[in-house]
Amino acid sequence: MPMSEIHANEYDIIIAGAGMVGASLACLLAKAPLRIAIIDRQPLRSAGAGAQFSGERFDPRVSAISQASQQLFRDLDIWDDITARRVCDYQDMLVWDAEGTGSISFSAAQIKQSELGSIVENSVILDALHSRVAQLENTVSITPFSIDSLDYEEGEGEDERRVVLTADDGQTLRAPLVIAADGANSKIRQLTNFECREWDYEQQALVTTVRTERGHGNTAMQRFLETGPLAFLPLRLSSQDSELHYCSIVWTMLPDQAERVMALSEESFNAELGAAIEFKLGKILASDRRFVFPLRQRHAVDYVKQGIALVGDAAHTIHPLAGQGVNLGLLDARALAQELSRGVAAGRSVADITVLQRYQRRRKGNNLSMMWLMEGFKRLFAQQDLGIRWLRNIGMNAADKMTPIKNQMMRRAMGLDS
Repeated sequence: MPMSEIHANEYDIIIAGAGMVGASLACLLAKAPLRIAIIDRQPLRSAGAGAQFSGERFDPRVSAISQASQQLFRDLDIWDDITARRVCDYQDMLVWDAEGTGSISFSAAQIKQSELGSIVENSVILDALHSRVAQLENTVSITPFSIDSLDYEEGEGEDERRVVLTADDGQTLRAPLVIAADGANSKIRQLTNFECREWDYEQQALVTTVRTERGHGNTAMQRFLETGPLAFLPLRLSSQDSELHYCSIVWTMLPDQAERVMALSEESFNAELGAAIEFKLGKILASDRRFVFPLRQRHAVDYVKQGIALVGDAAHTIHPLAGQGVNLGLLDARALAQELSRGVAAGRSVADITVLQRYQRRRKGNNLSMMWLMEGFKRLFAQQDLGIRWLRNIGMNAADKMTPIKNQMMRRAMGLDS
C-alpha cells in the first residue's frame, strides 16, 4: 500500500524544507523504520519536466561542495548523477588583498588530493536529490505545503506528544518530531520561538555568471576589496569543456554600491568587474542577469527543543566569503540522521530530547568555530588602518610559506578534519 494511504496525516518525522539539506536528510534516513513526510512550499523538481543542463546558461546560485559533502552524495548514490550533468572541480585557489601585496595560494596537490572542491549549480544538486527522494519507500513528499501555524497535541506520556502543522489551505500534519530545514527565514524556528543571536552585516552580495577572455584553469580566486570580498568560482559547460571561460561571481559590497552597480549597463558592469579582479582572467566578455541579496549572520542559541530540531540555515547562517554554508548544513544532516538512527535502533522515540541533544553537541561547536573564523576574516579585511593593513599583508605572505598551517586550513575547509 502506498505511503500516502497509511496514516494520511500522521508521521514519525516531518522534514520542513526540501532544499539541499532537507532533501539530503530524507535520503540519509531512507533505511530507517520510520514514516517520513517532506514538505515544501514548492513542488519537488523531480515532479516536473526536469531541467536540461546544456547551453551557455548557468543557474546563478552555485555551491562550493567540499570533499566531505561529495562523500555524502556518493553515499546517497547521486554524485555520479551530479557529475554527469555539470560540475567544475577546482584544484587551486588564490586569495589576495587589494590593499597591499599580501596573498596566499592553496593547491590540492600539496595535500595529495585530486581537488579542493567542486563548484556545482544548486539546481543540478536539487534535481539529483529530488529524483532520489521520489524513490524512497519510507518517505512521502507533500507539496505545496505552506505552513500557517504550529501547535502541540499532548498525549498520555512524553512520547505521545505530537507537533501539529497546519497549512494555509487548512491541511494538517502530525508527527512527534519536526525538523526545520526551511532556510534562513525558517517559519518553524519563528513559530517555536528559538532564541537567535544575529546581526546585519550591512553588506549585500551580488551574484551572476560571466564569460572571461582567458580560461580560469580550474582555479578559484578571491580578492579582498575595501568594501568586501570578490570571488570568482570556476564553471565548465560540460565534462568535455576544455576552454573554461565561465565563472560564477559573488561580489560583496555596501548597499549603496550594490544599488549603483546593479543599475550599470552590461558593458559598464563588465568593465568595472574586470578592474575589480585586476583583469586576472583578461576582460569580462559577457555577464548574465545580476541578483543581489542582503547578508546577515545568525546562530540559534539551541538547535533543539522537545519535538523540534533545526538544521542548516534554519540553525545558522554564515558569511559567504568561504562558501561553507551548505557544507555545514550537510554535515548537520549527516549528524542528525546518525543520531536518530542510533536512537531508534536503541528503542528510543525520535523526539527523545537526549537523542536530539547529542546531535546538537556534535554540530554546535563545529559550526560556531567556522562562523567565528569567517567573522574574524571579514572584520580583519574590513580594517583600513594603515598599520593593520601592513600586518595583514605580512601575515598573509608569511602564512603562504607555512605549509603545515596551509595544509591544515585546506583540510578543514574540505571537511576532511570535521
